[in-house]
Amino acid sequence: MVFIFRTEITDNDTKEEINRYVPADHRPRESNTSSFGALAHLLKASLSSGVLAMPVAFKNAGLVTGIIGTIFVGLICVHVTHIFVKTSQALCVDIKRPCLGYSETCYSVFKNGPKSAQKFASLARFLADCSLAVTHLGACCVYIVVVAECFKQVSDEYCGPSWSVSTFCALTLIVLIPLTQITKLKYLVPFSTFANFVWLTSICISLYYCLRKSQPLSKRNLSTSFSGFVNFISTSLFAMEGIGVVMPIENEMLKPNQFLGCPGVLTIAMSAVVALFAFVGFTGYLSFGEDVRGSLTLNLPHDEILAQVAKILVACVMLLSYALIFYVPLEILWKRIQNKFHENNHRICVACIRLAGTVFTVGLACAIPRLELFMELVGAVCLSILGITFPVIIETVFLWDKDMGKWKWILWKNTFILLFSILVLISGISCSIKTLFEKL
Repeated sequence: MVFIFRTEITDNDTKEEINRYVPADHRPRESNTSSFGALAHLLKASLSSGVLAMPVAFKNAGLVTGIIGTIFVGLICVHVTHIFVKTSQALCVDIKRPCLGYSETCYSVFKNGPKSAQKFASLARFLADCSLAVTHLGACCVYIVVVAECFKQVSDEYCGPSWSVSTFCALTLIVLIPLTQITKLKYLVPFSTFANFVWLTSICISLYYCLRKSQPLSKRNLSTSFSGFVNFISTSLFAMEGIGVVMPIENEMLKPNQFLGCPGVLTIAMSAVVALFAFVGFTGYLSFGEDVRGSLTLNLPHDEILAQVAKILVACVMLLSYALIFYVPLEILWKRIQNKFHENNHRICVACIRLAGTVFTVGLACAIPRLELFMELVGAVCLSILGITFPVIIETVFLWDKDMGKWKWILWKNTFILLFSILVLISGISCSIKTLFEKL
């Protein structure tokens, strides 16, 4: 028995809809990451050094405000990431491209948007690249300070040289210079796999000490001041916002339509991240109170072997993670300037740029070895722009000539989020600079 199926195009179906471009069908064969694999990658990227910074965020806000604020920041991060990915996916269909990165999405939305916005396409890409580069360079500085603090504490316990944190920052160059000369990501994969296992071990050890030293709620602030809440928002953004790694993960998925949705890869990953961050922040501040440091491992006992192991493990993870994070801004810079050098000189130019970038980040960490200040400033300036401002502007421009919803509610919603981002930016910068002058 033979069944013959025929498809008729009705008045409601156009040829364009029948032959609708599906970006996933045109992606390279290498783009075969499963949804579970994408979930694992997103969790790995989100559970960075930020999770151990949440207790200091709770110190700035208080226990109750911290819990509510973590959920609020988590919802904001999920929403803006969702609308950015959704816009990028819709744009891929419109311009018939398999996938788009973060900067490419910003450029293409303006280039294919309203005529009045098209002239800003190159500027949008430039600002997106700058934000990505500065964000990752700031994270590199944070990693260096964490490494220096950890090794200094262990060294002091065993009567090592009484060097300052800045000196230990400078010593990281011994490892970082050869490590950052690795130009192929595939050679860093074994280090990344090892770092993930070590990182999970360090978090578990830190939580063990938190639960062992838990204090009554009455001894901790439930809420603090407005400036404290602003610093909380900045640190939380630094910890949770990972939009820079979202697009590469989505672009490698076999079924990108499963990245969004409920439940989708993004929703599941961020729900787990928000829950873990809230738990670590709450227990860390409850245990160590006003003495909590920028990285939870720095509060662990100096004289216990297990705690010392955790600190050394965290330092090793940060050194390995530095090379991965450092790869992003260097690639952005190199793509913009490589045409200015003869092809025969490319290898030596890349080596020199990587050396200069490494020395620059280490020098900045040596000059301002204040972990909390770095996280607050990077979160307030870079991640409020990269993670909140750009996504809502991109969605607004993309939908400007399309459907903004009933009573243009999408426009009003994005305006509110944009104002919130500007408030975080201005308040975060002013509070960070004020604290910088007070503590230096």
